[in-house]
Amino acid sequence: MNELLIADDHPLFREALRGVVANLFPGTTIHEADRISALYELVEHTPDADLLLLDLNIPGAIGFSALVHLRANYPSLPIVVVSAHEDPHLIRRALDHGAMGYIPKSVDTSTLSEALREILNGGTWAPELGHAIPGIDADEKHAAAQLRELTPQQFRVLQMVGTGQLNKQIAHELGVSEATIKAHMTAILRKLGASNRTQAVLIANKLGLQEKEQVLVDE
Repeated sequence: MNELLIADDHPLFREALRGVVANLFPGTTIHEADRISALYELVEHTPDADLLLLDLNIPGAIGFSALVHLRANYPSLPIVVVSAHEDPHLIRRALDHGAMGYIPKSVDTSTLSEALREILNGGTWAPELGHAIPGIDADEKHAAAQLRELTPQQFRVLQMVGTGQLNKQIAHELGVSEATIKAHMTAILRKLGASNRTQAVLIANKLGLQEKEQVLVDE
């Protein structure tokens, strides 16, 4: 393995992963991100990385939406979910949304090593319980298909809307005009078939770890 990407906001866990990878694959270059915006920049600069280890709870992400977005825009990048969640339903959902593996953070070093080797050899790895669960339902499949239609910038705007940010806040963070954000929102609503921001976020939340409603102020 030449390049590995780690997306996790816990420094101690990133350090543990670095140690395992250094022992298994000496000489591997490791890049790290501690929030979703940093991850997108990282992937844009290293699209040919051998593997991405993605924590579902990385700040700024909405459930599986980041996984869906990255799989759509970087189909050759293998992504493995590494998560503290061990619910079999979440494991199955991750696999259905394109993850090459699902590694619980509770596994020991030898199991982690086994999983990484299996995935890098072209296979998949996940706890057995996840394979026995029924696949994602039609609503979630449709929501994922809709989100895949968004451009990377539109997707980022939607994720920021999902955290409750207003257009002017999003514009400031992305370094663009408020008019540009409004144009992105118009395109997002059209592609998602939504009539307002709240509906758009509810569609994204179908890919959340726990579907929930969020009331937003339309602009």
